[in-house]
Amino acid sequence: MSGTEKTYILQKYLDLDQRGKIIAEYVWIDGTGNMRSKGRTLKKAITALDQLPEWNFDGSSTNQAPGHDSDVYLKPVAFYPDPFRRGDNIIVLSECYNNDGTPNKFNHRHEAAKLFAAHKGEEIWFGLEQEYTLFDEYDQVYAWPKGGYPAPQGPYYCGVGTGKVHARDVIEAHYRACLYAGLEISGINAEVMPSQWEFQVGPCEGIEMGDQLWMARYLLIRVAEEFAVKISLHPKPLKGDWNGAGCHTNVSTKDMRLPGGMKYIETAIERLSKRHLEHIKLYGADNDLRLTGRHETASMTGFSSGVANRGASVRIPRSVAKEGYGYFEDRRPASNIDPYLVTGIMCETVCGSIDNADMTKEYEREFS
Repeated sequence: MSGTEKTYILQKYLDLDQRGKIIAEYVWIDGTGNMRSKGRTLKKAITALDQLPEWNFDGSSTNQAPGHDSDVYLKPVAFYPDPFRRGDNIIVLSECYNNDGTPNKFNHRHEAAKLFAAHKGEEIWFGLEQEYTLFDEYDQVYAWPKGGYPAPQGPYYCGVGTGKVHARDVIEAHYRACLYAGLEISGINAEVMPSQWEFQVGPCEGIEMGDQLWMARYLLIRVAEEFAVKISLHPKPLKGDWNGAGCHTNVSTKDMRLPGGMKYIETAIERLSKRHLEHIKLYGADNDLRLTGRHETASMTGFSSGVANRGASVRIPRSVAKEGYGYFEDRRPASNIDPYLVTGIMCETVCGSIDNADMTKEYEREFS
């Protein structure tokens, strides 16, 4: 059966009347940093978060609990229109909790939310640039020559045309799915390595940044599934003279966005320079393969900053330096970050830590 025939048959069922009931797809982050989901029937359309019931799953099958005490609870934190089922159906982003009421060790949202609540007056905004690489179902880079390599990097970044870009149908479908779901997706572009793309989400304030990036990732993986394409968030998916993949993190507080805000940007960068190693711990696994000082990256071992310098740890855009206010870009985070950890420690460093909310301790708790 062809893909077109499968789509036609599926569409017949998607158009069926659900008789007033809706499907809520509960989504969560598992113990390996991947995403899981399962569907549940609800009796009526949902208009508020508190109308969503808690649920549970077998944490022993997701690396989140032992087999003898395996129930992990799902607490809804946000919901979005479902671009796959459409109608009143929704996708529900959930936090994971143990049966004693404590957050699961892989639930980093809980601590990040406390930091943002304590610093709400700072109005800290983020914009994340998610790079990713496409692979086919046989784990080969999508559309690369079998047993060989494409031409060197150069024509692929923001490329147009056959041989320069691949899988634009996947990327366009994901873009529309994000818009349908109400996400603050602000753009897309082909990246430097062929079959590597990027989407940007933001600006979003506080905890919403992590929520929206995880949901955008979920939608990307689900869209790609329908095209038999795999999504890799590895920061260096291929060895050799190819760019890695990052998740550049753009940051501003209310004071930074006002005229004269450059002094607050400079203060933030000074604080970041003093906590370089603490941040690097939370900036993604295998990031040492990417942060080499080559391919538009800074060295992992030292901190640097500069205006319009894409080889620095932190970049101040040229327009910001000219106007004297705006935002800065942390170029160190890898493509596979947990955005709650990264935005959380950024808030902690720029705005100040609070009691019982330390993102480096959160990281150490997970891997202890």
